[in-house]
Amino acid sequence: MRTLLTGAEVYTCDGLVKQDISICDGRIQFGAQDMRYDRTENLTDCVIVPGFADVHVHLREPGFSYKETIRTGSMAAARGGYSIVCAMPNLKPAPSSMESLREELDIIARDACVHVYPYGCITRTQTGRGELADLEAIAPYVVAFSDDGKGVQEEASMRSAMLRAKALNVPVVAHCEDEAELVPGGCIHDGQYAREHGHIGINSASEWKQAERDIRLSEETGCQYHICHVSTKETVELVRQAKKRGVRVTCETGPHYLIYTDMDLQESGSWKMNPPIRSAEDRAALLEGINDGTIDCIITDHAPHSAEEKAKGLDNSAFGIVGLETAFPTVYTYLVKTGKMSFQRMIECMCINPRRIFRLPGAISTGTKLREAGIVYHDGLIEGASADLCVLDLKKQYRIDSSTFCSMGKSTLFDGAEVFGEVRANYIGGNIVYPFA
Repeated sequence: MRTLLTGAEVYTCDGLVKQDISICDGRIQFGAQDMRYDRTENLTDCVIVPGFADVHVHLREPGFSYKETIRTGSMAAARGGYSIVCAMPNLKPAPSSMESLREELDIIARDACVHVYPYGCITRTQTGRGELADLEAIAPYVVAFSDDGKGVQEEASMRSAMLRAKALNVPVVAHCEDEAELVPGGCIHDGQYAREHGHIGINSASEWKQAERDIRLSEETGCQYHICHVSTKETVELVRQAKKRGVRVTCETGPHYLIYTDMDLQESGSWKMNPPIRSAEDRAALLEGINDGTIDCIITDHAPHSAEEKAKGLDNSAFGIVGLETAFPTVYTYLVKTGKMSFQRMIECMCINPRRIFRLPGAISTGTKLREAGIVYHDGLIEGASADLCVLDLKKQYRIDSSTFCSMGKSTLFDGAEVFGEVRANYIGGNIVYPFA
């Protein structure tokens, strides 16, 4: 299909430029071409950006399809403006060998409506302990190695994993959580709210101490290392100093950590996630880290659960909230419109950096295999690139309604929030994946 998008501002390598876009054979051309178009869209007052990329989502299939499926999760991603999502390995079977990974790959090929790239496990059981996964076998088919949900507890195991990952040129991605620092039953940040309301806290050291160890191991081995969902001021500073030393370390955080503090908590399972929302000092450090480049990516950690699993209060609900359908409008409303971060920085953290760090297809490419040598990265939409783009209406104001989510998970901190910024359309390879046909 040949499509002409007119009237919008386009996010290019030169920033926002008023520019018509022609989509021909799935690729971008600037300006109207001398041809007959199958479809013309007038997008006056809209902005066209590269499709968002989220390197931290949980699609739950195979193994937990009562929470989410690759189909429903990828539909949520399409609605949220995402071209790419990377699926964490908290699955059954855990993708630690080609035999166990094959089932997930087959479902992705059959059901995904956006690009879905799977993670492979670090340990064979995805528990952060014991024998390492068959890293060499799964390396060509996974975006990175991670045991997300569990930190790798043994230093010798993480060192071995990093050495093997370095040889394979595959990143190690870590949920940093030192279990020796935890008190059983912890459910929220170990801070003022926990003390005032009688909850067991999760202390900051459980995150930053393991991040400190892993940064040291990355520096020792030369492995590319990425830290999941940073939540503490100490972790931000560790990454900042490591980058100054030239360590191959990057990191991410989520909208909820940038917007809320532990004093905003309510006695509801919707406010329970791991790591937890932390103090005002931590939030300030995260915002500073976003703006000075210490933090590279904004991710959702989209983690759907059943309504029953999230209805047991802070103490007993499952950890995790959904975010694919709320990330853009909440970041834009609470952070960009309030001047806490620039629109350009939002696009860098949600579109550009994830592709560059994880070497994700979606730019100019000679193939679709992960880590293909022919991929050329860029800082905005360019001619010749695959037409993976989304159309944003920044003036649209509306109320978030979780009952309308495509995701099977409905637990969000933003239900009922008044926000600006709506995904009007999402194209992948020139094909419309949202609105749904």
